[in-house]
Amino acid sequence: MNFDLLIIAGSFSLLAAVLHLGVVMGGPSWYRFFGAGESMVLMAENGSMKPIVITLGIAAVLIVWGAYAWSGAGFLPRLPFLKLALLVITAIYLIRGFGGLVAPFVTNHPQIRQNSIAFWVWSSAICLVIGVFHLVGIIAIWPTL
Repeated sequence: MNFDLLIIAGSFSLLAAVLHLGVVMGGPSWYRFFGAGESMVLMAENGSMKPIVITLGIAAVLIVWGAYAWSGAGFLPRLPFLKLALLVITAIYLIRGFGGLVAPFVTNHPQIRQNSIAFWVWSSAICLVIGVFHLVGIIAIWPTL
């Protein structure tokens, strides 16, 4: 059961990576639907490679994070710096989750305001869920890592 939590966490990361790949394939309307922000949508509509590079970069990071979670669960071979990587990944998910729930309500920064409050709330909730799966999973298996 303890290892299952990291398998679930890794699966969430990999699902998020697949969705990011889908956004690239879906084009500007998918960028808009998934709340990438109007500047990303406009760049995609104008044929800029920047949204594609950014989105593929995010997908690549999420794939690596999924692999680390699965490695921690023993589903994949042990990856380098496993403990440190799992701690950092967990921290990033939790910080993004909590920060995204607070930021749109306390700042008018253009990078925050380009996305809707709905985007910040649902994407942050997703990050929190994934972060909690990571946190509980690594706490449960920490002695075996």
